Amino acid sequence: MGSLFRSEEMTLCQLFLQSEAAYACVSELGELGLVQFRDLNPDVNAFQRKFVNEVRRCDEMERKLRYLEKEIRRDGIPMLEIPGECPEAPQPREMIDLEATFEKLENELREVNQNAEALKRNFLELTELKHILRKTQVFFDEMADPSREEEQVTLLGEEGLMAGGQALKLGFVAGVILRERIPAFERMLWRACRGNVFLRQAEIDTPLEDPSSSDQVFKSVFIIFFQGDQLKTRVKKICEGFRATLYPCPEAPADRREMAMGVMTRIEDLNTVLGQTQDHRHRVLVAAAKNIKNWFVKVRKIKAIYHTLNLFNLDVTQKCLIAECWVPALDLETIQLALRRGTERSGSSVPPILNRMETLEDPPTYNRTNKFTFAFQNLIYAYGVATYREVNPAPYTIITFPFLFAVMFGDLGHGALMAAFGFWMCYKEKPLQAKKIDSEIWTIFFGGRYIILLMGLFSMYTGLIYNDIFSKSLNIFGSAWRNNYNQSTLESNKMLQLNPDSDAYTQTPYPFGIDPVWQLAEANKIIFMNAYKMKISIIIGVFHMLFGVCLSLWNHLYFKRRISIYVEFIPQILFLVLLFFYMVLLMFIKWTSYGPNAAHLGSDDPEIVKTSAYCAPSILITFINMMLFKTDPNTRPQCNDNMYAGQIGLQKFFVIVALMCVPVMLFGKPYFIMKEQKERARQGHQTIEGAAENGAAGGAALPPPQHHDEDITEVFIHQAIHTIEYVLGSISHTASYLRLWALSLAHAQLAEVAWNMLLRKGLMSRDFEGGIFLYVVFAGWAAISVSILVLMEGLSAFLHTLRLHWVEFQSKFYSGEGYLFQPFSFEVILDSAGQGEE
Repeated sequence: MGSLFRSEEMTLCQLFLQSEAAYACVSELGELGLVQFRDLNPDVNAFQRKFVNEVRRCDEMERKLRYLEKEIRRDGIPMLEIPGECPEAPQPREMIDLEATFEKLENELREVNQNAEALKRNFLELTELKHILRKTQVFFDEMADPSREEEQVTLLGEEGLMAGGQALKLGFVAGVILRERIPAFERMLWRACRGNVFLRQAEIDTPLEDPSSSDQVFKSVFIIFFQGDQLKTRVKKICEGFRATLYPCPEAPADRREMAMGVMTRIEDLNTVLGQTQDHRHRVLVAAAKNIKNWFVKVRKIKAIYHTLNLFNLDVTQKCLIAECWVPALDLETIQLALRRGTERSGSSVPPILNRMETLEDPPTYNRTNKFTFAFQNLIYAYGVATYREVNPAPYTIITFPFLFAVMFGDLGHGALMAAFGFWMCYKEKPLQAKKIDSEIWTIFFGGRYIILLMGLFSMYTGLIYNDIFSKSLNIFGSAWRNNYNQSTLESNKMLQLNPDSDAYTQTPYPFGIDPVWQLAEANKIIFMNAYKMKISIIIGVFHMLFGVCLSLWNHLYFKRRISIYVEFIPQILFLVLLFFYMVLLMFIKWTSYGPNAAHLGSDDPEIVKTSAYCAPSILITFINMMLFKTDPNTRPQCNDNMYAGQIGLQKFFVIVALMCVPVMLFGKPYFIMKEQKERARQGHQTIEGAAENGAAGGAALPPPQHHDEDITEVFIHQAIHTIEYVLGSISHTASYLRLWALSLAHAQLAEVAWNMLLRKGLMSRDFEGGIFLYVVFAGWAAISVSILVLMEGLSAFLHTLRLHWVEFQSKFYSGEGYLFQPFSFEVILDSAGQGEE
């Protein structure tokens, strides 16, 4: 659990591996996923590294597997998931067998595809010829029809049809063209041949398969009659330009029938051969589909190992590989065991050596997570990765994040809907993960399923406190108010209000949450809820910020920043406590010191009047007067200016001490740093004098000690920015927590509008038509409740909660200037590869 509150302690290690054992050792470390290797060859080109040929071989194998996968998907063959555990990385000698297998499969599949494409092309040509032979008989019959002689004369000219008293023989070409090209083809023929051609076309009803792309295309048969070789040449060029396929077509009907019979025979033979070819292709792909997932895993593991080995350095003897890596200190023994297993697998007799190294470099940040804490940790990483060994806000965010969300989203009904959705995702976790749904929105929801579940549960809790369920109330414990009105007044009077000063209130508060009778107080319900939620927001905000400042003390103590404790933490906590926490205390004093009994009830006791709501001061006015060293000139008669004895003097003292904290924060750290630098300079001067005396007495002098001194100007500027940010931020951050009140009020009012405008009218409808109307109205109300009040309002509250944590809370102690620990892990590599494919 230590790494949950603070990142893991990391150590830089140097690893020595024998060349023959390096592959197996890196494979074991990849399965472990606890080692981040550094590149020891940053200046070496990727194509000049030792294992570049092995990486290229893996790329080629991956290319062949992608080709097989594409063909398998095209045929709709299911690829079996990996049963049980993921296969281990193969030994280097197994690469040759894998390459041979993939090469054989690719060549066989390409040969089958080429044969199938050639057969499909022949089949297409024969099918088109079959349609031409069928359709041209109709065209020739039309040409022989005496009723169409006038059209032929118009197209070819009367002298073209008759020469020397007898009809001339017309030439013709027949072919097939894409259906969408027919209009343009017809216009081009007419313009190029000046109307001296006779075109007839008919659509082919069934679509034909394109052999190269396997797409279904629609085509048409055409026949063009013309006169002379010049027009024939021109017509053929136009057909070629429109990619029309021309086929030989006999003029005599008997020849056409004979050719058609031959074509049908050849089509039947081709169908048989095509079926056998497709069966063979299907068998090859089914056999490949059984293993392709395992093959992908093996190839990617091999490739990842050789990529990692390219980060290593070779010693002088070329027999030992040297690596540098970041590892968690607690896992050194586990890593040693993994290296030992790899050495035994490789058969090497020389054990690997893992040495710790001293370094001034900042280690990476590593926080161990599980499926529950993972989403909350990602919320922190979205702001910035923690500086090494810095306090981790994630464990506190697990509680504070859903709670602050629930303060804004407090509704028992809407919270139950959200909690049910989160519980369903958690309960169906494994089946939903196995489906691998390719949707970015779903991935976000599913990744934050535990956050959604907690937000829903906390919203149900705050909904009980607000006594709010779909804008209505639950009367669990019975109201503490007496009903002094009749039924007609309750139903018709919109100006009803609750007055705690009256006899209607029994002076016993509701046991848990808010009394349900406040739903009836149309006149002052919002005023009461506003005052309640506004003060609660400020109280929660001040405590949240105080907790953040206290966490900064934990950082200072851990990093031994003694100066920062005195000149940063203490003045910061004093400034926040003496001003804003004091304002919170005033709220509690007001709640406990002033009761609902009022002066106008006729009491003669001045003490009762002073402790009544009539004399209760405004906290905001009191705080402003405290900052301005003023008293309230508008104090009511018979009322005290102060809420307790000595209030004015104590408030002045608090403000003065708080203001004195500002120069301490501004000048304290630069002053102590300057003092330390002068002390080091004085000690260095004494060391130089002593070394000079020793050198004069006995020989050479020692060089003076060197220290890295910070630029005092930069320190002062940084501290000035930090002080101004904290002082002004304390005011703005406190006000920022009022969004808890604002969004809670907005959510409650939207829910009430949805109820009054829709469901309430549906419930008031009567008779048979009213049931149908209620059914429709309920559907609209449910849609609005889910889409707007749960999804949109939930997203809005989520973003505001995120801002409160990132800015108002984490800015008090969290710098987030680290970099993430990214170990060499097969699991991460395979997951990213799988997401890339999707």
